[in-house]
Amino acid sequence: MSEMGIFESMYSARAMRRFKSDPVPEAIISKVLDAAIRAPSAGNAQDWLFIIITDPSQRQKVGEIYRQASMAVRQVYEKNPPAADSSQYQRMLKSGFYLHEHMADAPVLIVPCLRLRQPNLPASLSEEARTAIAREFPWRTGASIYPAVQNILLACRGLGLGAVLTTNHMLLEDEMKQVLGLDADVMTFGLIPIGYPTGKFGRVVRKPLGEVAFRDRFPQRWQV
Repeated sequence: MSEMGIFESMYSARAMRRFKSDPVPEAIISKVLDAAIRAPSAGNAQDWLFIIITDPSQRQKVGEIYRQASMAVRQVYEKNPPAADSSQYQRMLKSGFYLHEHMADAPVLIVPCLRLRQPNLPASLSEEARTAIAREFPWRTGASIYPAVQNILLACRGLGLGAVLTTNHMLLEDEMKQVLGLDADVMTFGLIPIGYPTGKFGRVVRKPLGEVAFRDRFPQRWQV
């Protein structure tokens, strides 16, 4: 399959949650991963790890953890619908709930991770600042993995693969880390099922730019 332009990939990389059983060639998976590691990372540390799961029994273990975690968040989605586009939201729920039960059906699962290096804080920092940094540090470092995740999603779209980022399993992080054999200082930041989709790609629908972009300061809207 010929590769497409970056803007076409971005504009049509819809969340895909249903996949054919066809295997994805390892050369294609490697190409997706090579795109991932071209992303920026803080201080160019490149402390990322990518766990690629293709073994059916391992996919089942990961899928079961994801299913259990998803049951805990399902009610949150059901009880907090958006004010508009309820039909679109219901379609998203149906697709998401399907994935809750069928994560293991995807022929490839990728778990993007980071090895967390605690910062060496200067002695001059206040105790309040130290506490805040300790609390926020793991999440702030997500800036060093999510650009790689986006590269994965765009590479998949460019190669005709369906994919979606989900994080429900992080409610059961310890269980996931045990299944994956991860070290204590490694944290997972997502779960990406990948495969040839059963559905069709199409233009991504988003709010108008004029509703979400502002010039210099809020609420002076960016004029489209």
